[in-house]
Amino acid sequence: MKEMHRHVEAVLKALDILDAFQSQPVLTLKEIIHLTKINRSRAMRLTGTLESRGYLLYDIEKRRFRLGPRLLTLGKVFEDHNMLISISRPILRDLVKMTGEMASLYVVDGLDRVALVREKGSHEISYTVSEGQRMELYAGAAGKVLLAFAFPEIQKKVLRKNFLRKLTPNTISDPKRLARELEAIRREKYAVSEGERALDVWSVAAPVFNHETKVCCAIGITGPIYRISKPRQSEYSRLVIAKAGELTRRLGGHECHHLEEEKS
Repeated sequence: MKEMHRHVEAVLKALDILDAFQSQPVLTLKEIIHLTKINRSRAMRLTGTLESRGYLLYDIEKRRFRLGPRLLTLGKVFEDHNMLISISRPILRDLVKMTGEMASLYVVDGLDRVALVREKGSHEISYTVSEGQRMELYAGAAGKVLLAFAFPEIQKKVLRKNFLRKLTPNTISDPKRLARELEAIRREKYAVSEGERALDVWSVAAPVFNHETKVCCAIGITGPIYRISKPRQSEYSRLVIAKAGELTRRLGGHECHHLEEEKS
C-alpha cells in the first residue's frame, strides 16, 4: 500500500498541464510553460504525449492546444457511474420546473467550489454556469453553504482578509462578518445571496448530508433579482430546502442536528 502514496513526477507534471486549461480553453506552449513552470523541452514532450493519446488537440496553424476528446469520454464514464450526479439531476430538473431558474449542485474542491451538475433555467433570459466551472467558496449562496460546513482548516484558510476579495460591492470581504454569517447558515441550514458574485443576481442554496451526517454538496437556484420578488424568494428558499432534504434522503443520509456541539 505504501506504493500508492508515492507519486510519479512526470505524471504530476502532465496533470498540471491539463489543470492549466481550467483558466482558459486554448493555450499556446508558451502559455502552458508560464502557467505550469515546466521547462520548454519537458513541456514539449509532455504535451506531445498527451496529444498522442487524445487528451490534448493541437492546432498546427495557430500553434495552440485545447483539451481533447479523451477527457470527454472519461467525463461521461464518470457521470454515468457517479451516484451523486445521477440521483441529483432529476431533483435539479424539478427545481427548474418549479421556479424556471437555473438549478445547480456544487462540491468543495480545495479552496474553491465546482459546479458538478447544472440544469439550465427555462426562461429566455437566465443566469448560467458551466458544469466543471470553479467559483469562490466565500461568495454566493452555494459557496457560503459549503464553507459553513467545511472542515475547520478550510475555513481558516478562506477566512483571511488577504484571501477575501471584493467581486462586487456586495461581496462580504470582512472575515468577522463572514464568520457570523456562516454561523447563521449552520443554524438555519440554508443561505441566500444578492449580487455577491455578479450584480443583479439572486441565489439560494441548502446543504445535502451524506450517510455520515456530513455535508457532501450544496444545491440551489440562481436567477436575476428583478424576476424574483421577496415573496418568491421565500417560496424558492422553502423549495430548495425541501429538495436538499429529498436528495439527502435519497443518498441515505440525514441531517446532523448537533453539528454546533461537535464543532465546539
